[in-house]
Amino acid sequence: MAKRSLAERLNDGTVIVAEGYLFELERRGYLQAGSFVPEVSLENPEVLKSVYRDFMYAGSDVVLAFTYNAHREKMRIIGKEDQLEPLNRQAIRLAKEVAAEHPNEEALVAGNISNTNIFDPEDPQSKEDVRMMFREMIGWCKEEGVDFIAGETFYYHEEAMIALEEILAADLPAAIMLAMMGENQMRDGYSVEESCKILEDAGALVVGMNCFRGPATMQPYIEKIAKTVKGHLGALPVPYRTTEEHPTFFNLPDEGCTCCIPTETTFPTSLDPLYVNRYEIAEWAKEAKAAGVNYIGLCCGASPAMIRSVTEAVGLEAINSRYSPDMQKHFLFGSDDTLKQHNQAYRGKA
Repeated sequence: MAKRSLAERLNDGTVIVAEGYLFELERRGYLQAGSFVPEVSLENPEVLKSVYRDFMYAGSDVVLAFTYNAHREKMRIIGKEDQLEPLNRQAIRLAKEVAAEHPNEEALVAGNISNTNIFDPEDPQSKEDVRMMFREMIGWCKEEGVDFIAGETFYYHEEAMIALEEILAADLPAAIMLAMMGENQMRDGYSVEESCKILEDAGALVVGMNCFRGPATMQPYIEKIAKTVKGHLGALPVPYRTTEEHPTFFNLPDEGCTCCIPTETTFPTSLDPLYVNRYEIAEWAKEAKAAGVNYIGLCCGASPAMIRSVTEAVGLEAINSRYSPDMQKHFLFGSDDTLKQHNQAYRGKA
């Protein structure tokens, strides 16, 4: 089957986009929490390919090159600026290798740029530094032949606009995702729906939200954006039980924790008990699709099983849907008439 572009796939229906590599690789033991720099593409390339592949087989139509935080500022912090370009190019090349393995239709490969953490609305030099950081990363993406650029996790509207300008200058399609912190607006004062409308009018193919917020505290804003924009809408929450009192995963409390954790909050290494389950994720995905979302997935904390739940909830089938839960033959909870009846009778006491 000929490989369709992102625009063609969006026009045809729903596009599944798996993010969350950062937490997944930390969970597997190949990435350091704190600095959160994706050195894995150079140090353990086969591990990164496995993660790419696992999420693609769970339903993702996109293999997102793992260059989140692979910008000049983060590499400076860990003292490895000399590895910046090799790391970026390697992450893209590995993504292309895995995308070509898709048995039905070659997956899209997205380049990735993200929040820089140096943007300061009061500092013109910071804005120029951000622009140059984006420009060099996008240049490598262009040279390596990505299908589009995912610009993500922007909590300043103006930084998102700089990202969009640089993507469009490279003549690449742009999906721009915003991430609101606890103020429930962008940090430079824009509402998220206002920001998305400006970004769409400026040429973004997809606008929406990712990261920071779980389904419960992202969805109300997705519905506001849906009423404001005319084009393609994206939603990629984190799979955690955020609340109105704690709208992001940065300050989520764990009331059941009985030990003293070494970090000030459960973020980022003690969030485990605060997951939403795959069935809650599926219900959210249906709700998001009904609201008009057609670029859908999950961000930090996502697992392949969760992405598969999103895929199936919106009416699609993953390559690995054959491994989706089927409890009919479970020795305690199954309904198959060949199962031992004494086990079935015992299940309420197990």
